[in-house]
Amino acid sequence: MTGVADTEFMPGAYAQSGERITLRTVEREDISFVQRALTNPELRYPIGNPVMNRERLEEHVEDDDSDRFLVCLEEGAASPGQPDEADADVTRIGGVTVTDADWKRPELGYWLVPEVHGRGYGKEAVSLVIEYVFRTYDTPAVGAEAFDFNDASRGLLESLGFAEEGRRRKYMFVDGEHRDMVQYGLLRREWRERERE
Repeated sequence: MTGVADTEFMPGAYAQSGERITLRTVEREDISFVQRALTNPELRYPIGNPVMNRERLEEHVEDDDSDRFLVCLEEGAASPGQPDEADADVTRIGGVTVTDADWKRPELGYWLVPEVHGRGYGKEAVSLVIEYVFRTYDTPAVGAEAFDFNDASRGLLESLGFAEEGRRRKYMFVDGEHRDMVQYGLLRREWRERERE
């Protein structure tokens, strides 16, 4: 991946906006961006993602019932107040996924292209999705996981009020080693208390 910008197609339908980012639904035309991003070793190893060809990734996206969002920067006419204008400059920078929301505690997965790491976009995107989950699903909590060596991801979760709930020791073979997976949870009540403060 040579740069952040990927404006070949207008990403999926507008879903929600924050101060600096917009969440859009992942559509078939976004698959090539997702595939390029998730095969980048700077992302693939910290999230433990297997390499998938386009066909396998399309099947994965289409066959599961996860809520998938692209994290986008938008400039021009498609500002958060006017999300449907076609002449906006839209830059895809990452993704957030909500899995298992219909049958157990929703679990979040998230990633950003390395070029935008450390700028706070991840915290904003995950905050928007937490709010989406608690507005959309009747669940008392949301969960997430991060490998023990992924300090940035663990720090993001902890900064949003997630508490460590457990550890799966030697959970997955990643980048030449068996790695521990740290499990996190955030109660609806805890999220609402943070909002009031």
